[in-house]
Amino acid sequence: MPNATKQTRSNKQEPLSRKLVPWKGCLIGAQILVIAATGCKKDEAPSTSSKKTGPAAVSISTVSARRGDIGVYVNALGVVTPVSTVSIKSRVDGQLMAVNYKEGQEVQKGDPLVEIDTGPYQAAVAQAEGQIARDKALLENAKLDLDRYQKALLSNAIPKQLLDTQISTVHQYEGTVQLDQGLLDNAKVQLAYCHIAAPISGRVGMRVLDAGNIVHAGDATALLVITQLKPITVIFNVAEDYLPQIQERMKNGAPLAVEAYDRAQLAKIATGTLLTFDNQIDTATGTVKLKALFDNEGGALFPNQFVNARLLVDTKRDVVLLPNPAIQRNAQGAFVYLVKPDQTIAMQAITVGTTDGNESEVVGVEPADVIASDNFSRLTDGAKVTLRAGHGGQKDEKPSGKNQNPSR
Repeated sequence: MPNATKQTRSNKQEPLSRKLVPWKGCLIGAQILVIAATGCKKDEAPSTSSKKTGPAAVSISTVSARRGDIGVYVNALGVVTPVSTVSIKSRVDGQLMAVNYKEGQEVQKGDPLVEIDTGPYQAAVAQAEGQIARDKALLENAKLDLDRYQKALLSNAIPKQLLDTQISTVHQYEGTVQLDQGLLDNAKVQLAYCHIAAPISGRVGMRVLDAGNIVHAGDATALLVITQLKPITVIFNVAEDYLPQIQERMKNGAPLAVEAYDRAQLAKIATGTLLTFDNQIDTATGTVKLKALFDNEGGALFPNQFVNARLLVDTKRDVVLLPNPAIQRNAQGAFVYLVKPDQTIAMQAITVGTTDGNESEVVGVEPADVIASDNFSRLTDGAKVTLRAGHGGQKDEKPSGKNQNPSR
């Protein structure tokens, strides 16, 4: 019986173990799937990182080097100086009767300006005319007597001493008439001084005296001042080192252009030519004084105005030019960011020569080379770039910017 009982229990337990086997297999399969899934995710990570690219390309604008001419200028501070300035004073005493000009008026040579009372001077002229008329009559009578005495002497009717005396009388009257003529001329000159006309063409300054005032020939104050504005000059100083070059150009008859700019050196006021230079060098400053002449038809230049004068002493022809904003500098010197055909950047060392306005002469690049002109803080040697629309390295026009001193 006990054996029968054991056999019965084993028969009951056997189906249960068989039932558990499929569930264990399912659990093991699930674990395999989880491990496989985890392994796949770990394998995908490297593939995602492998798709990452390098630094993004830098967007830049560009300019192109070009071949052309550039002027060598000498910059200096200049003062506008009139060719002529006349302080008009009265040369006679009298009352100011009329003022025929307006303050700030442009007058021409010969225009009437001031009238002084002519009454006393007209009377002096009349008196001198009467005096000379009387003395001329006396001279004429003395000459008639002399003629009679000469005829009488031929017949021995009078002594020769009487004839000599009459000759002296005629000479005396001739001198008197000559003196009277001088007095008459002087009276007429004094009368003419009452009418003051413009001795030069120019601009009248502020009015000093009005009609009705008494003026004198010895007055220290001028009646008015006329300043010539057309043409006008600019006087400026340049270093003595430039003098031989300037002298050589002037000896050859070549006109040297001079440009006048405003104080900020942004706007060109006028263009003229070098007129002359001083006869000595200032030992205190090592400079020589130059004078340039401007026609000033537009009246842009005004007396005593400060301007920046730019003297063209030479012109460099057929050199490589580059806009100044594209030129960079570091401890080693000047350089540019050259854009290569594969749109990568290469740092190119250059030598900067003459600078004129916003453009400079450079050595180290060739005409039509494409140069980066902005975004320099993000550029490095070998960096990848993209060109902005409209900046494909085309030839840029010469910009007009602030003028700088030339690099020699």
